[in-house]
Amino acid sequence: MEKRMTRLLRVLEAEFALFWILVVAGCVLYETDVLPQGSMVGDAQAEYILQTVGILLTVCLIPLSLRMFSLSLTRYVRQLSLPEALVSYRRWCEIRLAMLLAPALFNLTVYYTTLDVTCLLCMGMLLIASLFCVPGRGRLMRELDLQKDEPEK
Repeated sequence: MEKRMTRLLRVLEAEFALFWILVVAGCVLYETDVLPQGSMVGDAQAEYILQTVGILLTVCLIPLSLRMFSLSLTRYVRQLSLPEALVSYRRWCEIRLAMLLAPALFNLTVYYTTLDVTCLLCMGMLLIASLFCVPGRGRLMRELDLQKDEPEK
């Protein structure tokens, strides 16, 4: 079982790293002019709509992703056997990270197409929220209520 947990942690760490790599790669692509910048500058209606969508995605998905994960743990994952719980835990971690990645990339795109910092701030909030999703052995043990039997000193 220890091997499965180690493998799960490696996969989750790789997915978390991929989250940050995609965001940084998007920034690099825009900053090196591989992707066009400022294509919507001056179109007030398009800017307003895109920024509103970006703000709403951020405001809705940050609490939803964090709260939904907590509810799934307490109501569903903890009642499963350990192998099933590990599979379900991975799925919920991936869903939570995807719920933060999609609006982060959307806000990054809106920032570079409108050159307005509103969506950049939203992207910053999403990146900070992703720090609540950093995988680790201690977090896995705590969230699945797994206790190591340690001798008392």
